[in-house]
Amino acid sequence: MGDLITEAVSGTLYYLDKPAFARVQECNASAEQRTSLFADMARLNTLYMIANAGSGHIGSSFSSMDVVAWLYLNEMKGEDLYFSSKGHDAPGLYAVLTALDVLPFDSIHKLRKIDGLPGHPDVGVAGMVTNTGSLGMGISKAKGMAFANRMLDKPARIYVMTGDGELQEGQIWESLISAANNGDSEVTVIVDHNKIQSDYSVERTSSLGDLEAKFNSFGWHTQSIDGHDIDAMRDALTAARQDEKRPSVIIANTIKGKGVSFMEGVSVDSDVERFQFHSGAPQAEDYTLGAQELISRILDGHKAAGLPEPEFETIERPAAPQGGNPVKLFPSYTAALLDQAKRNDKLVALDADLVLDMGLEPFRDTHPDRFVECGIAEMDMVSQAGGMALKGLLPVVHSFSCFLSTRPNEQIYNNATEHTKIVYVGGLSGALPGGPGHSHQSVREISALGSIPKMAMVEPAHPDEVAPLLDWCLNTHDGPSFLRLVSIPYETAYEADASWTPAAGQGRVARKGDGSAVLIASGLVGTAQALKAADRLAGEGVDATVISLPFLNIVDGEWLAKTIGDAKLVATIDNHYRRYGQGDAVATALAEAGALSGCKFVRLGLDLTPPSGTNDQVLKAVGLDDETIAAAVQAVL
Repeated sequence: MGDLITEAVSGTLYYLDKPAFARVQECNASAEQRTSLFADMARLNTLYMIANAGSGHIGSSFSSMDVVAWLYLNEMKGEDLYFSSKGHDAPGLYAVLTALDVLPFDSIHKLRKIDGLPGHPDVGVAGMVTNTGSLGMGISKAKGMAFANRMLDKPARIYVMTGDGELQEGQIWESLISAANNGDSEVTVIVDHNKIQSDYSVERTSSLGDLEAKFNSFGWHTQSIDGHDIDAMRDALTAARQDEKRPSVIIANTIKGKGVSFMEGVSVDSDVERFQFHSGAPQAEDYTLGAQELISRILDGHKAAGLPEPEFETIERPAAPQGGNPVKLFPSYTAALLDQAKRNDKLVALDADLVLDMGLEPFRDTHPDRFVECGIAEMDMVSQAGGMALKGLLPVVHSFSCFLSTRPNEQIYNNATEHTKIVYVGGLSGALPGGPGHSHQSVREISALGSIPKMAMVEPAHPDEVAPLLDWCLNTHDGPSFLRLVSIPYETAYEADASWTPAAGQGRVARKGDGSAVLIASGLVGTAQALKAADRLAGEGVDATVISLPFLNIVDGEWLAKTIGDAKLVATIDNHYRRYGQGDAVATALAEAGALSGCKFVRLGLDLTPPSGTNDQVLKAVGLDDETIAAAVQAVL
């Protein structure tokens, strides 16, 4: 589930062009031989795309590649469909679709760019059948498609790829029941059983037990094969087609990172060590070694198939420019959580397969008896926290905000009705990083959770504000809280006060202007952009005040009215959808305080689904870059 954002690889990058794939498809080798060679060529292009983009998922793209290549080259006919429920393997699927001319071939150079291929599947891209989001939706969507096909008299087979960690999600098991009851025999689920999830092995994280027995007990036609054995895959798919009464599941036992020896999951003790190639671009040296290994095998494959050696295309990518002084929130969060744990032996931390991304490895290692790894099961995790809180513990619950604020929304509300204290900590918050795309860009937490009674939502604008806000949530606030954290390093001119003590609904003046215009923002990205916009406005004769307001759904109207004074304009900047975001809370508080008379008020933020792209591209597209903010303020003034 993790999505590590690194830097693009510098140096020589290698890929194969579309004619090279066409020659393999047209050669006289066996279907099995063509498919294996095609798959390795697609792996090389996948590695190229991820290295060029600076992020993406190598491990699952490689483990699923042999299956995907066989399906597209040999299995699917007419209106048959394939899609991935997990979505992380999108780069591998893109490599196949560009080779087959479903996608423009030049798009391999635009992975995670705003005019190119998004980090996770999106139906706006040719060949993408459905969007992904929280894991576990795919089988349900396949059932809906099967129903529609029958109703419309359009017979077709539907192939769905799931991850094995994905099987920890409850919706997976809900979806199996009616598929068997309805005899959805046109649905074939293929489990990419590579045994490793975001950080560690499935067995260590949350064991799945006997998968064959489980699927069989739900009435599915179940087979287990070597997912890299092309002959076995062909035979299993044939058997699935021949069963006309039951949906089928093929448990494809694969190797994460298959195709590059040192990236393969079997090269580490996966019960102990963290897998290094789940997400993110490889280091330059690793890229070169991996590409050379693939190229060597591709050359051998061409020779065996009686084909001339292909010509490998190259680009020279310069080293990423260095400079600036970006700050990171999560190291401060890790330290603050450990400090709180020293002071309160009832504090426990729960995680949903994101121990690395959420900065929890030090807590887990220091307090193993107070750390609960729940796997990819957010609803279960949140309800476990509810039970712990009822028995007097102080749970701190972790996941990406896009999953934590939405999938267990009912469970969070239920916990709140029990009047217990639970702190929810959401990473990967806001529109950045832009690369993963809308499935991971969390821009609706305030609207999803902000109206829950006594829920306080807060977001630090600087590492020095993390510890005070966590302390406020744990020790001052009487009720549940949500700590919203930006995951990426980000440069900011904001100068935090380490001695600052939070007061509910109040913030700090980050830049003192003449009072004519006031910009109100929250968080690392929002406050940084507000300060940059204020500097730009100063060059245009507008001396704007900037207020950093860490409270997202609670606003002290009297304090804010006093702070803005006789401002002619107040503009709120939401790294979130405008509707029901912080801007609405600010407007309500100022209106109730009678502070909007004679003052113009404008809310800036997102109105549409954010795109996938580089960080600068995405900020510009959603109107949160300093230039667009300054222009919006000038337009109103």
